[in-house]
Amino acid sequence: MNSRQRRGVILLLLSILCALGAFAGVLSVVDDVKSKVGPEVTAYELKSDIAPYTPLGAGQFSAVRMPERWLSPTAVTDLADIRDKIAVTTLKKGSLLQSDMIVDQPALKAGEQEVAIMIDAATGVAGKITPGATVNVYATFEGARESDPDQSRVIVSGARVLDVGELTPLDPDANDRSSTATEAVPITFALSAIDAQRITYAESFAERVRLALVAPGGDGTVPEQDRTYELADDQ
Repeated sequence: MNSRQRRGVILLLLSILCALGAFAGVLSVVDDVKSKVGPEVTAYELKSDIAPYTPLGAGQFSAVRMPERWLSPTAVTDLADIRDKIAVTTLKKGSLLQSDMIVDQPALKAGEQEVAIMIDAATGVAGKITPGATVNVYATFEGARESDPDQSRVIVSGARVLDVGELTPLDPDANDRSSTATEAVPITFALSAIDAQRITYAESFAERVRLALVAPGGDGTVPEQDRTYELADDQ
């Protein structure tokens, strides 16, 4: 091998070493960028505008990959989170979906109202009333005159429970009806307008209001002849 060939071999080796050095440098930069950016996650971008109160579905969004550290804590990363949700405001095309853009679909049906009353913990179905349960609401009334009999009445049948609140101490001086009760639970119902008036009246004027839990699958219907009871009926 003459000197000219040796120089060629040396230059070739130098070129290879430079290429390897450059490649190592690129890998180092890529690794550095990855370490600064962090792992990627899936977020969801709106395909088009969505009007307020519109029910949400997976077809309204497209998945995008982006570094987790660039996402806000409220970013939605799992489409299971939109199940039974609606848009709380206008959602714009291209926006990333955030949890504060959506809310649960209203539990009320058309024509229903949401009404909450306090139920004496001792006269309710203690610990067994849960959201989604169906109950009949009974109320007892004193006779209008001393000669009139006391009555128990079905005020509302098939009332749907939306929410059960926390056990709350009662003010013993609040009214005569609750003077013997020490604790009550706020229970929220979905009711028609007339049933909302009935249950509100009972809370205000009945001696006691009681809940009867309806068996799962039942509608709580009470025959008209059984909706009012007097002690004399059994004598």
